Amino acid sequence: MLCPYRHWSRHTPEGAALEAEWNAKFAEYSKKYPEEAAELKSITTGELPSGWESALPTYTPESAADATRNLSQQNLNALATVLPGFLGGSADLASSNMTLMKAFGDFQKSTPEERNLRFGVREHGMGAICNGIALHSPGFIPYCATFFVFTDYMRGAMRISALSEAGVIYVMTHDSIGLGEDGPTHQPIEHIASFRAMPNIFMFRPADGNETAGAYKIAVESRKTPSVLALSRQKLPQLPGTSIEGVAKGGYVISDNSTGNKPDVILAGTGSELEIAAKAGDELRKEGKAVRVVSLVSWELYDKQSDEYKESVFPAGVTARVSIEAASTFGWQKFVGDKGKAIGIDKFGASAPAGKIYKEYGLTVEAVIEAAKSFF
Repeated sequence: MLCPYRHWSRHTPEGAALEAEWNAKFAEYSKKYPEEAAELKSITTGELPSGWESALPTYTPESAADATRNLSQQNLNALATVLPGFLGGSADLASSNMTLMKAFGDFQKSTPEERNLRFGVREHGMGAICNGIALHSPGFIPYCATFFVFTDYMRGAMRISALSEAGVIYVMTHDSIGLGEDGPTHQPIEHIASFRAMPNIFMFRPADGNETAGAYKIAVESRKTPSVLALSRQKLPQLPGTSIEGVAKGGYVISDNSTGNKPDVILAGTGSELEIAAKAGDELRKEGKAVRVVSLVSWELYDKQSDEYKESVFPAGVTARVSIEAASTFGWQKFVGDKGKAIGIDKFGASAPAGKIYKEYGLTVEAVIEAAKSFF
């Protein structure tokens, strides 16, 4: 009987010779074309270029207010200049998702060097294609985009991303009732909670430019965990206290006038509602209250932090807690506790301008202040 080990081991010297030949050719190629060789090495090994993260834009409170979908585009275009394996596109919504890489054309049979992918209106197919790209080579970093509510069409592909450890970046815009007049068919409600419940996926809801950049940094680095970025259509201010470094913690304090880790109340929010929490905190401080405002941009990253860190954000002895998010309140109890209050939306949305519908649904500074004062 033929021994499989002896049969296949005879190919070892041949394989070693072929590998040595390839390495010699690549070494010669690297001398002649160092930039191209570095790009190829990055794609085949997954080793990110040194200092790539310095390309991410940063913002100050004086920077112009903007929709996080537009801030996302700034990050996408910045990353395209430093990450050779970064490529992606939209399900025929590039002009709304803001996902076009301006320095590149469309990837086609005749233009394989380009990086914009035109997926067409096929969300599930788009996600499946990106899974294949991500799993093909460690240095390919694919992203794809549509309206957040349309993740219902591609959930199977997104779940496979998580299950297969494919680090796809899902750029999901129009993240809440804040999208306005398109109405309840386009307004996500339960979607954030559903992805927070899915294993091995990061659900980001950034509040401004720094948090958007922070989400992209984690998404690029996380080659075995896909990321979802839920981004606003409406303009949002650049908030004091937000940071790229804070996003890496998942949840962090953006403002606090308390001492001894004993605030009178903790206000927590995500995305467009973090501004509301921050404004409510400012008003309560004028009345002499010690208020801590917390961004919970990614629950999954926060869950990974140490108990000591979590105690520094949500001290066990402080039960006066209020959360606000333009989405289902499902899951917020783990942060606000049995005695806290979660402000959100547990019904479908409606067609109206963002400002009007926020007021109608009780997502206001006044509502947060009222909830906070119920503890005093």
